[in-house]
Amino acid sequence: MEQTRTFTDKVLLVLKGLAMGAANKVPGVSGGVVAFVAGFYEEFIYSLQKINYKAFILLINGRFRSLYHYIHGKFLGLLILGMLISYFSVSKLLDYLILHYELYVWSAFFGMIVGSIYYISKDFDEWSNRSLSFVLLGIIVGLSISFLEPAKENDNLWFVFFCGIVGVSGMTLPGLSGSFILILMGNYVLLLVDAVNALYDTMADLVMLDFSFLDNPDRIRLLEVILVFGAGSLAGLVTLSHFLGYVLKHYKKDTFAAIIGFITGSLGVVWPWKEKIFKVNANGEIILDSQGNGVIDYYDRYFPSFSAAETWIAIFFIFVGIFIVLGLAWYEKKNQKPAKR
Repeated sequence: MEQTRTFTDKVLLVLKGLAMGAANKVPGVSGGVVAFVAGFYEEFIYSLQKINYKAFILLINGRFRSLYHYIHGKFLGLLILGMLISYFSVSKLLDYLILHYELYVWSAFFGMIVGSIYYISKDFDEWSNRSLSFVLLGIIVGLSISFLEPAKENDNLWFVFFCGIVGVSGMTLPGLSGSFILILMGNYVLLLVDAVNALYDTMADLVMLDFSFLDNPDRIRLLEVILVFGAGSLAGLVTLSHFLGYVLKHYKKDTFAAIIGFITGSLGVVWPWKEKIFKVNANGEIILDSQGNGVIDYYDRYFPSFSAAETWIAIFFIFVGIFIVLGLAWYEKKNQKPAKR
């Protein structure tokens, strides 16, 4: 049975969803880490597992109240509400901050991941050779992903559906950034910028009773893309949650060890000191996306100069990120109540 939640619990759950949504938007940061550190990762996975054949039967039989309780509707609903709010608010703020204060934003996220690694590993008391092997495996996989080169944009709807399945991995697999995977697949701008903006503009048009977008083929195409991407994301959430539910039940320590390694390996993606290398055409001109921004080919990472003031400011933000995670984790643990299932 789903646990009883106070008004404060509900607000905090929406805020956690908001944090997950914001983390999923940033390349290199995983919303699953938020769930892991905030202490609701397992509840999240097991709730998603409830979206199964039995839930489908309840749906077609019109037993909506039973369906709501069966799939932990209150928990998932509040979490998803926070994510939706994030995509149209916090994620916009993050876009602005990354554009104007990129080094400091990456530094803060780097610190948050360092803090997450410490928090998750400090209570892990099974450091056997087997566990260390899974940690090492996770680090290798995480680092390998961070050095892959991005593909070209592809708006084929079958590929977009597959992007949804893979991209949602950041919510269920701590350390694996869904948005960074979308960059590698070439569809980050299409799916998380163009399509989301098209949906936002369409919602604004509908509020104003403006239906002129129906005559805009580009808008309609982007709406099709985000609809298919959403369907793929839902399919990915359900399938991945069943797989993760199984491994958590039968190989919990190994899974946690691999997650610790994976998160550690992901530090390569969010390393603050890096230079964007843009793609160029045959004439040596920078290739632009639909927003007029240069298309990134890869990041050239480097070690900072400690004689520069901005380096020390960036290090300060790394510690800010660490303290944010540890502070929130401490607050969550202090107020945590045992969940009833």
